[in-house]
Amino acid sequence: MTKNIRYACAPIAWTNDDMPELGKHNSFEQCISEMALSGYEGTEIGNKYPKDPNKLKSYLEPRGLSVASAWFSSYLTTRPFEETKSSFIKHRDFLYELGAKVIVVSEQGRSIQGDINKPLFKNKPNFTDSEWEKLVIGLENLGKLANEKDMSIVYHHHMGTGVQTTKEIDKLMYLTTPENVSLLYDTGHLVMSGEDPIAIFNKYQNRIKHIHFKDIRNDIKNIVYNENFSFLDGVKKGMFTVPGDGDINFKPIIETIYDSNYEGWIVVEAEQDPSIANPFIYAKKARDYISSY
Repeated sequence: MTKNIRYACAPIAWTNDDMPELGKHNSFEQCISEMALSGYEGTEIGNKYPKDPNKLKSYLEPRGLSVASAWFSSYLTTRPFEETKSSFIKHRDFLYELGAKVIVVSEQGRSIQGDINKPLFKNKPNFTDSEWEKLVIGLENLGKLANEKDMSIVYHHHMGTGVQTTKEIDKLMYLTTPENVSLLYDTGHLVMSGEDPIAIFNKYQNRIKHIHFKDIRNDIKNIVYNENFSFLDGVKKGMFTVPGDGDINFKPIIETIYDSNYEGWIVVEAEQDPSIANPFIYAKKARDYISSY
């Protein structure tokens, strides 16, 4: 195991932020206790987590958990920058108090990931030149705000958004500066989109500062594609799962990461219906699987 890599788990397996009805009965305390029991040393932040940094730390520290990061939705392409800036500064300062070094940012302007009526594979947005310009300028400015606290933004390419494909990731990386904009590397979203995860990692490893490990079930992906289901439908049906449980071959991915100079968190983040996929069992399964390398 590489000493400069730490392992975290995302709370979305216990309670889903986009569909709070999934796991609504699972408590925050259950979530973080089962993460710790599964062998993780970090967590991202979900909607049931305390909003006060000191209170949150008082729950996490006895369980040996640190905060890896938390998701931030930007609307740089569709709203005035000042709106996003104000929300971002609050989010940045919250994560700073918790000791996090990276801030997960995903552009949600025209995103369909939260729209249960939009087919995931047929309604993906494509940014105009004007929207790309707003996105790039906005991200550069958010990156500078993060740098003020010695933090970095890591951009999350994501299914159902304007930055999903290899071509779009390439464009974003080309148009932004390494000083201000880093990349989050998500195995599940890359493979779901039809991209080559090894090629993406090798090309951008010097800009990757955060990693999400999720697996996919190809049979469910095919149903979502062929029957025009939405992203949320796909989640409920189980298109995502934890590493070692689905159809991605993680061995070369893990070996490539371990052979690189990557330092930071690897976060197991696989949203499923917890009434079907027991979060503790799946979290531990993933941790045991990763530990086998």
